[in-house]
Amino acid sequence: VEIRTRPQGRFAALGHTGPYLEIGKRFEALAAMFSSRGLWPSAQGMAGVYYDDPNAVAEADLRSHAGILVGADFKMPDDMEDLVVSEGRVAVMTFKGPYSGLKAGYDYLYGVWLPESGEEPRDAPAMEIYLNDPTDTAPEELLTEVCLPLK
Repeated sequence: VEIRTRPQGRFAALGHTGPYLEIGKRFEALAAMFSSRGLWPSAQGMAGVYYDDPNAVAEADLRSHAGILVGADFKMPDDMEDLVVSEGRVAVMTFKGPYSGLKAGYDYLYGVWLPESGEEPRDAPAMEIYLNDPTDTAPEELLTEVCLPLK
């Protein structure tokens, strides 16, 4: 786990409510929108923003966003949300493996690392930054940065 200061990020995003493992459908829809409109040259990466603790909120009520990082000059289409994630300190854990295994990573980050670190979480959503493409990367080779906002 590494502590970094993340810059503010702006995302073209689609909201998702329900099990976090089902957010892939929103990423697919967002990618199709970018492809059909020729927007990929504006893309600077993909990330998911996760608002709720799945251990405390019913799966059907979990809130998240699928997002594509874009610059300040990107003209946001009406059918995408303009989502801004604030800058700040974050604990970053790089997880290698299938997305279905991310829960174990979160359990470690929040349940083991955080209590032992002396750090306090900030009131901001967790974020996953996807470092490679699941359409051309084997699940066991996927790399995801899990970002826990800190005070």
